[in-house]
Amino acid sequence: MNIILLGPPGAGKGTQSAGLVERHGMKQLSTGDMLRAAVSAKTPVGLEAKAVMDRGELVSDEIVSKLIDDNLAAMDAGTGAIFDGYPRTAAQGEQLDGILAKHGRSLDHVIELAVDVEALVERITGRYSCGNCGALYHDTANPPAKDGVCDACGSTEFKRRPDDTEETVRNRMEVYRSETAPILPGYEARGIVTRVDGMAGIDEVAGAIDAILA
Repeated sequence: MNIILLGPPGAGKGTQSAGLVERHGMKQLSTGDMLRAAVSAKTPVGLEAKAVMDRGELVSDEIVSKLIDDNLAAMDAGTGAIFDGYPRTAAQGEQLDGILAKHGRSLDHVIELAVDVEALVERITGRYSCGNCGALYHDTANPPAKDGVCDACGSTEFKRRPDDTEETVRNRMEVYRSETAPILPGYEARGIVTRVDGMAGIDEVAGAIDAILA
């Protein structure tokens, strides 16, 4: 089973991908992770990507496609792939079809975690963590039992991500919409797009995804 998992930052793609890896033995192919791994390992495509990034340029579709190709080649044929952050354009979508075919695979599902913008803003801007142990909290959904004291370690130091602001969240949504808009029509025409309520509970979202893959 090969799927594309779509959703804006904060929709829960990372959480759901991790669940799919655990429940179904799938492998998450995140372009960012693959790029960092290739650069660190100094593979041919990693060295090529590093040279581009060192010049302050964006990594090309060709390099990203090579990353996908290399990772699929290294995977067992029976292991499903979760594509995260790729494709971002219609051209990349066409390239992905070719790469999958080369490895005897095809794209089975495109699953979008649909979100409510206002609820997502509240979800992201309200989250914070313990500065000592990293335990996660939320202003309204998951505050510590005792105000200002971490449940896990008793620390009184907390921190928020500097980019978890309303302005940043709304900008991320606009970027996501502009990036996904070009790729969805083609997949919808093939009848492989399914939308799941990304604002539901983690287990509920996981169940909905499992039902699609069943």
